[in-house]
Amino acid sequence: MSSFSLIQQKLEQFIKKYYTSELIKGTIFFFAAGFLYFLLTLLIEYFLWLNPMGRSILFWSFVVVEFGLFMRFIAFTLLKLFSLQKGITNEQAAQIIGDHFPEVSDKLLNVLQLNQNQRESDLLSASIDQKALQMQSVVFKKAINFQKNIKYLAFAAIPILVFGLVSALGEKDLFSSSYTRVVNYNTAYTPAAPFSFYLENPSLSAIQNKPFTLKIRTQGSVIPQNASIVYNNQKYFLQQTA
Repeated sequence: MSSFSLIQQKLEQFIKKYYTSELIKGTIFFFAAGFLYFLLTLLIEYFLWLNPMGRSILFWSFVVVEFGLFMRFIAFTLLKLFSLQKGITNEQAAQIIGDHFPEVSDKLLNVLQLNQNQRESDLLSASIDQKALQMQSVVFKKAINFQKNIKYLAFAAIPILVFGLVSALGEKDLFSSSYTRVVNYNTAYTPAAPFSFYLENPSLSAIQNKPFTLKIRTQGSVIPQNASIVYNNQKYFLQQTA
């Protein structure tokens, strides 16, 4: 194998590692942006209680956005990683390598340019091999450091913090109830009342013809102004005692 063939092989290895690093970074961004948009979708439904039409728009907007994020950050990178789509050229790879190894920057580009020269000659081939031989000891793949992607984990922490904060300060079923309504967007839902009734009588047994006092406690963000109970087709209004 000629020295130039080895250079080409090392460039191919570099490009694969380059797109592997891009895939790691893209996966982090996809998780961060996708999860954050997912939480935003659920919060919009939680606060607005949209009708079926509004929830269908919300649902399909979520699907389109998530698909776009997947294509942008993962799918296109995978296609380039497996050479199914055109990626960076050898010259562009050489520039990236040159930024990391300044001592080979001009040599590597020069070798690639000489190889593109259509005029074949023994002298030209010898010159290419000589320059390529000078770079044989340089490991191009070292220009890519996977650990540099660690800094992007800060973006992934943002939606996790939002989820934890909202879960701690909001209702316990805030996200799960909103998720159910968004997924079942064709189903009509009625917002829950801002208060609940709790029976305080230990027993509902009563003696005939003797008065019976029904004790009820309310709990919630709103106190009902008027409350009544229907018994034997008769409505009885409750009186507030506290």
